[in-house]
Amino acid sequence: MHHHRDLCERAVSPLEIAAGLEAHGLTDRTAARYRHRDVFALAEELYARTPARPAEPPPPVGAAPHSDSEARAGWTLLALLPGAACLGTAGLLRVTEGVLGGGARFAVIVTGALLACLALRLCLRRGPLRAPEGAGRAGMYACWLLSFAVYGDELVAQVVSGGPDGPWGADPAPLLGLTAAVAPAAWCAHLFTVRAHRKLTGSRALEEFGAGVRPLLLVAVVLFVCALLPLLFLAGLGLGSTGLPIAAAALGVLFFLARLLAAHGLPEPGTVALAAACAMEAAAPALLLAGRLPGLEPLARPVHALVAAGGPAAVPALACGAAALGLLLHASAALSRASAHARA
Repeated sequence: MHHHRDLCERAVSPLEIAAGLEAHGLTDRTAARYRHRDVFALAEELYARTPARPAEPPPPVGAAPHSDSEARAGWTLLALLPGAACLGTAGLLRVTEGVLGGGARFAVIVTGALLACLALRLCLRRGPLRAPEGAGRAGMYACWLLSFAVYGDELVAQVVSGGPDGPWGADPAPLLGLTAAVAPAAWCAHLFTVRAHRKLTGSRALEEFGAGVRPLLLVAVVLFVCALLPLLFLAGLGLGSTGLPIAAAALGVLFFLARLLAAHGLPEPGTVALAAACAMEAAAPALLLAGRLPGLEPLARPVHALVAAGGPAAVPALACGAAALGLLLHASAALSRASAHARA
């Protein structure tokens, strides 16, 4: 009780103490050494024995809702900026097609990309998608995955056909759809965080809280997918892309889960999942090229079979889909712990 006095004095319920103890590594086995059946029973005694700190004066009536509304409006506006930057760049390129030269069009693309990156950086520093500093190398892996989403299909197609024979074409539709989906991602993360906090204050045991949070995570992911798919379809329709955006949708879910975990203080699993997806995408053309060497033909057969079954887009779809599924399974366990919501 002396070691965790600050936690116990700040707590407004025993479950908040249990979440803090769990975050410090205490388990039911540790609680048994103190003659309690589990961490929650130990937290209840700590809550009962520790005198609470004097309550701070309440804020003026009507100030908190107004402040919350302003904060939501602020991060919502920031979440709309990346999509607006990409949409404005695509529209300018479409309007000036045949008017601007190659150098001018390249300058427009670079300017639009810089504006979108700056807007995304601002968005990820505020609101529900904000994560603690030092989130590892997730940004580097995200850049690779986005680049493969734009150029990867054509690259795989050329390598399969015996190339590469030269520069391969780009498909910017996934990039436009994913940047437009930043705003739905922020709102889905906000919905999940708010509902999870309500579960945290209303639950009477850690198991009860975990059982209530897992469906909330699934609902948040489903809502995000329902918003992401129309945006990807509209982006492809506007830019003349064909085919179902399965690979881009899997990439969007992977990004959403990785950022949601990072926002709750768990950046490492998302970084590992992004790195695994990068490795699988890089392995596909590498295996195809290695299969051209004498005696190494079997290395390329799985990739040839995958491309024959689903086209070049099957490579990023499988890579991002498998990583997203694994991350979802991990998130369902990690975000069902109360300690993941203690500071979120």
